[in-house]
Amino acid sequence: MRELTELIEVEDPAWPELQTLFADCPMPLTVFAPDPRESTRGLHQLQVTARSMLGGLTLNCGGLLVDDGWVRVYGGGPGHDGGLPSVAQVNGFPETFDPGWQAPAGLVVAHDVLGGVFALNGMDPAASGRPGQPGQMTYFAPDTLAWEALEIGHSAWLAWLLSERLEGFYNALRWDGWREETAAAGPTQAISVFPFLWSKPTEDATTSRRTVPMAGVLGIAADFAEQIGVGDPGFLGLV
Repeated sequence: MRELTELIEVEDPAWPELQTLFADCPMPLTVFAPDPRESTRGLHQLQVTARSMLGGLTLNCGGLLVDDGWVRVYGGGPGHDGGLPSVAQVNGFPETFDPGWQAPAGLVVAHDVLGGVFALNGMDPAASGRPGQPGQMTYFAPDTLAWEALEIGHSAWLAWLLSERLEGFYNALRWDGWREETAAAGPTQAISVFPFLWSKPTEDATTSRRTVPMAGVLGIAADFAEQIGVGDPGFLGLV
């Protein structure tokens, strides 16, 4: 286990590269300031250095609202006063460093406004019912209630997320006025869509949307995933 100073005091830290990604992002982007306690708590438990994108984000940034908050990326945020919860809070890290603790299935690093979940695979994703290889990103899709392998690591995923390619990924799930509704939702809120995205509504079904706590949307998705036979999705994050 490495001490906190070993994780922070590194050559070639990722933060300057992250700042360049932020500056070049073609979409509206909010970058929150970190909370000193949450950022160092998260970095220490993760045991990654500030040389990595994950470590640099956790240490130096309180989180990101991407595309007016359509995607919320967790870092070292305080989780209050309108900010994002930290990656430590979302994943239930122990309050003090525990060398024996690990995220059971993988690390939840972001949610989207519809309840989609981006997670970094742990050492044995197959044992947790997750696709993809260890250390690769996966996505829990709100329209299928299934995990999908993204076949890229965290750094490549972050570069993709902050590029114009994000629009194509979500194009089928967006509606007229999505940006205004998304921007009005708080950092721990989601937009609940009815009929549910995973259902097959009749042609005359009228779609309704409302802003609700993210925890509620994730809970409903987990319940229905088992009911429709997809299976228990496992841990989807604490928000």
